[in-house]
Amino acid sequence: MEPVLPLPPISLLVLASVFLLIAVRQVGRFRLKIWQVMFGGALAVLLLGQVTPREALASINLDVMIFLLAMFIVGDAMERSGYLHSLAFRLFARARNGKQFILFIIFWMGLLSALLMNDTVAIIGTPIVIAYACRYGVPPKTALLALCFAVTIGSVMSPIGNPQNLLIASYGQMSQPFLTFLLYLGVPTIVNLLVAYLMLTRLTPMGAIECTYDEREGQIRDRRLADISRVSIAIILVLIGIRVVIGPTIIPLAFIAVAGALPVVLFSRLRVTIVRGIDWPTLIFFASMFILMQSVYQSGFFQSGMDFTSIQSVPLILASSVVLSQFISNVPFVALFQPLIAQQGISIQGVMALAAGSTIAGNLTILGAASNVIIVQNAEKRGYTLTFWEFFRVGLPLTLVNCAVYWVFLSLV
Repeated sequence: MEPVLPLPPISLLVLASVFLLIAVRQVGRFRLKIWQVMFGGALAVLLLGQVTPREALASINLDVMIFLLAMFIVGDAMERSGYLHSLAFRLFARARNGKQFILFIIFWMGLLSALLMNDTVAIIGTPIVIAYACRYGVPPKTALLALCFAVTIGSVMSPIGNPQNLLIASYGQMSQPFLTFLLYLGVPTIVNLLVAYLMLTRLTPMGAIECTYDEREGQIRDRRLADISRVSIAIILVLIGIRVVIGPTIIPLAFIAVAGALPVVLFSRLRVTIVRGIDWPTLIFFASMFILMQSVYQSGFFQSGMDFTSIQSVPLILASSVVLSQFISNVPFVALFQPLIAQQGISIQGVMALAAGSTIAGNLTILGAASNVIIVQNAEKRGYTLTFWEFFRVGLPLTLVNCAVYWVFLSLV
């Protein structure tokens, strides 16, 4: 009798179903949103006993939830006042055509994500790129793809660009994390931003106009709220500057975001309207994702199936980071490498490959990075979206080239 292959864990089957539903986004006549699918997945693993209610609550990262909530408040105030579009007008007004506009998105948003964290730029950048895509005659879908790829790639070269880089910097006990990341990942990241621009302008439509530009964009609509928004942004930038100087673990990102949101909550007459109008579905998505990923992680399927001590070469780390980050999320994946990093059983090139691969994983699928989901959810509030396949058809070749660039560069340094 042939041996019977064991069935995959139930949590893994639920995760596969979530991937499938997000890819098709349609069940009969019902059109599903990403947050609804992920919420259904979390509810399924709870009802099927794959994770207990206590474990589910403990799995929700409050720092991330608080950070997102506070940044949504700041972002909504900036957009509602007109201050956000006033800044964007100064940034994008020099673009002469649609291709230059895409180039500006790729490099400006990419560089900003290295300083402000990719999720922050995703929150603030979505309404900007939609509005200005209409001005320059670029399909909003193309502009949204540019934003997704820009914030993912740009965040690679900084220890505060995304949560997994922050973990890697702390595990590696780097004396100069900003200098280390910039030295090993700065040049290939700039190259990959250029690659993203070249691929987008060749693989996506550039000339069709799908919307109209509001000539009032770029004007302050509520001067009091705009002044409060300026204070909020100033607080965030000052605290990030202090964080860069004294170390990334001294001031939590959640604290920075809350400090930035306080002026809006305390002094704006529109505080209730702003809080009601923030992106609650995205917060539900993240809470649900933490629960589902916790159940997958607890199943031990990926831990038992791979010997992480044997994955120490740059190409293996890059490949495993990109693939496995799609299933257990990049932060838990990095956590699996913690013993190797903490015990210095992995070279600095390997550590940098882990940072690059676990981040570039976000270019492969929509679920590969939290910033992608933030952008898609925010876009859907404004009547636009990206499907799984629209993202994947550009993301797959882009991810392969990105990995090759990091592989070559890390092999040379």
